[in-house]
Amino acid sequence: MSQENSVEALLEEARLNASMPSPAERQRLREAANLSRAQVAAAVGVGRTTVANWETGHSEPTPPGRLEYLKLLKGLAEIYPAIPAAAPEPTADLVAALFTETPTPTPAVSAPSAFTGLQTLRGLDGRAIEGDPGPCIRCGVTTTYQSTDGRPLHSGALCQPVDPAAPSVAPAVSSSPAAPAPAAAPMAPAPVSPTPAPVPSRPERRARSAARAQEETTGLISRAVHAELERAGGDMDVALKALIKRAIPDVMALFNETRATARYDYTAYPALPDILKKPSKKDPDQIWEARPRFHHPGYSLKAPGDIKVTALDVNAAYLSALKCWLPIGKLEHSTGTDGVESKRSGVHLITPAPWAHPHLPDPIGDRDEPGALWVTNSTLRLLQRLSGPKYALTDAPVIHESWTSGATENFLDALRKTLSAARETAINEDDTLTLEYVKAMYSKFISTMGESIHNREMVRPDWMHIIHSQAYANLWGKAYKAHQAGLEVISMMGTDELHVTGDWRGVFPEGRGVAQMKIKHGDAKATGEYTVGKVTS
Repeated sequence: MSQENSVEALLEEARLNASMPSPAERQRLREAANLSRAQVAAAVGVGRTTVANWETGHSEPTPPGRLEYLKLLKGLAEIYPAIPAAAPEPTADLVAALFTETPTPTPAVSAPSAFTGLQTLRGLDGRAIEGDPGPCIRCGVTTTYQSTDGRPLHSGALCQPVDPAAPSVAPAVSSSPAAPAPAAAPMAPAPVSPTPAPVPSRPERRARSAARAQEETTGLISRAVHAELERAGGDMDVALKALIKRAIPDVMALFNETRATARYDYTAYPALPDILKKPSKKDPDQIWEARPRFHHPGYSLKAPGDIKVTALDVNAAYLSALKCWLPIGKLEHSTGTDGVESKRSGVHLITPAPWAHPHLPDPIGDRDEPGALWVTNSTLRLLQRLSGPKYALTDAPVIHESWTSGATENFLDALRKTLSAARETAINEDDTLTLEYVKAMYSKFISTMGESIHNREMVRPDWMHIIHSQAYANLWGKAYKAHQAGLEVISMMGTDELHVTGDWRGVFPEGRGVAQMKIKHGDAKATGEYTVGKVTS
């Protein structure tokens, strides 16, 4: 080996052993260059999921992709250097690049009268312009927004309020700098506990850890809302448009954050059977989601009568449907009932039995053609329950073949709980902006996880169909509950609309919570109530 080659070999080894940037910095550099994980994966010669694992810290780069990845990161670091030391350190969380962090507030102080007439610096589009961070001249809390004379100033009068429980601090601008500081009160001795505090059990520690993690991820949502509201100068409509526009990347970051310590990982691009692939951009795949469109044949708007009907709205139907059995591996083919197990999920080719109950919605939905069809595991589980001894409403479906894998019901549970908690807080605080942002996140998360140009992070049409079908199955369960309680089910549509007669409040709790029902408004029946008559035979 020549001397030159020996030197190059040593340099190559040094490059391989060079320290990598942190996972958060790897993601920052990629996003600063507006590169997708798929683009980085193709350039480095690895899979997209591998790049995702490198950015989340689930794994560290190894040869042969490590060297090319390191070259890319070093090149990007030269183009997009790290934030200066004077600026706040970027958080190590995965979601830092998507959710704007707001520093911990310090107590507000009164600003001298010379500062009260200042205005926020804005561009031609009316939106606030960001600059170097610094303490706001009104409240002392760090902000990236500026006044017209270049000093840090919160936009839209969104200064942080004073925390009465916080210890007082010196104001940002003191009118009497020479004034002596008050003497500190003597510290009282800490009380001595007669007995040591009980050590929490492992389930208790796990529950506390989960509660802290959920609180932290929920805080990401509130910080994103605050950032957009401040950027829009307090304009709610402008902030809402911005939040809806960023809902998809934000919810994907939130999803990855909730999966950081999870037991199961997911494959973003598994090999899919042809039945889950669209034959063309305009045509859907072959999966039937059992969408209901039911109207009781014994009642009509045109028939004379005064039977009062209430149109009910199921709150956050798709959010509740995130609790469902999802396949977590590559789908495998089977025939007959071989692939049908309680802890497997996927899609199945079945022939359903005839439905002989015109007063109840058909759980398979309205079909134009009889015969075999591909359904999701959510629909199959519903049909199997209804054919069992508890209900005995129909015969069991005939299962011809399946594409399934091992499954879990809790895969999206952390994300569901985080979004549910944020939704509940927004309702209690009458925070319409956060409520609409959360709704956009979970609805777009589901609708774009299939073959969508708006979400390159995940391609799981099987999950999308299963969640949709679970929402319809949940709605069917509410219709059956109403029927069992003596109410007539007049109609059932979509994922969240149920029209019934009688005292529905004795059957369903009323409210805006996830487990509650409310009267539907904003449609053709603006009051949510109307009358029908019986159809004479």
